[in-house]
Amino acid sequence: MKQVDIAARIDHTLLKPDSTEKDIVNLCHEAVKYSFASVCINPTYLCTAARLLHGTTIVPTTVVGFPLGAAITEIKLQEILTAKAHGAREVDVVMNIGRAKSGDWNTVKRDIEAMVHTAQGCGLKIKVIIEASLLDEAEKQKATEITRESGADYIKTSTGFFGGATVEDVRKLKQWGGSELKVKASGGIKTQEFALELLAAGADRIGTSSGVMIIGD
Repeated sequence: MKQVDIAARIDHTLLKPDSTEKDIVNLCHEAVKYSFASVCINPTYLCTAARLLHGTTIVPTTVVGFPLGAAITEIKLQEILTAKAHGAREVDVVMNIGRAKSGDWNTVKRDIEAMVHTAQGCGLKIKVIIEASLLDEAEKQKATEITRESGADYIKTSTGFFGGATVEDVRKLKQWGGSELKVKASGGIKTQEFALELLAAGADRIGTSSGVMIIGD
């Protein structure tokens, strides 16, 4: 795969709590320079990113319910609507992981469906983060099925705060999700070799803070 093709699959990401506005400006400039798919940033910097990326093909993306997924649904919905108002075009939302681990799949399902309905209703693509490293095999499959049935655009492996993407997880999420659910691999992706392995396993998008290093390998 050519470097330009890899770049077009990368969400150029900076979600550290101590990220400064200067860091975000630099991130956006790099995204434009290397033609990444999007920049994925914390909500506080959405207006900055939207302004800098206006007129480009780079998509401003932000996170919702991040990184724990434990906010009540109404709060997550307000985050989505506010993200839209501040210039987001995609949102990466965190599943209610604690409820999933409790076996309360009805709550998980209602939460995801509400977020998908709200996001798509205002024109945003939505990626559902399931935090795969915290789930067992049956939980991963159940989370994937719910995400697929909700009509979400993507299922995403990880926030990057509690473990990262694996080739095996990507392969299984793709298998369970079918052709209608895309997969975003995220967390711990620092080399071109690993990125290519994930893409070969079925990832449609790569979330990484090492995008420049990956395409420069």
